[in-house]
Amino acid sequence: MKEVTIKDEVLRQAAGEGMDAFVGVFIQAIKDAIGGELTAEMLGELNSDQITLLAWDILHEEVMDGGFVQLIHNGYGPFIFKNPFAKALKLWGMRELSKLVYDAHTLYVKYHEPLEKDCTDDEFMALFEQFPEFDDLDDEFVEQEETWTEQIARYIDENIEKFATIQ
Repeated sequence: MKEVTIKDEVLRQAAGEGMDAFVGVFIQAIKDAIGGELTAEMLGELNSDQITLLAWDILHEEVMDGGFVQLIHNGYGPFIFKNPFAKALKLWGMRELSKLVYDAHTLYVKYHEPLEKDCTDDEFMALFEQFPEFDDLDDEFVEQEETWTEQIARYIDENIEKFATIQ
């Protein structure tokens, strides 16, 4: 297992800046521990909570930037939908987000092939019009993002030892 460490003063500063910074410190520490690259080999070096947090980071970044269509097009569908990410969120007490991921999984199974194809920028932009079923999921994610980030921050705070060693 990779050792993930965070300096106490860095953690205290992030906590003072808010929940996004607090969660971000843990995400960055995990990324630093695995050399910044998420590979199958590196996944084997992390525990399930650390992997779930990295999956949240990917989900958050992709959906906030371009929705589930972008997430799937950029190749993250298998990591998010073919792993027990939604189940892990449920175990973290995040039933609403877990349900949203399960709902997106249903659409992923139905549409992943055309969404994963290489395409031009114009063709990519057209995907949003071709697959409007994702719109409600995207909207719900954006509307609930702050609440979910707060829940993740609380889970990390209550289980810091599962994420990093504080020095």
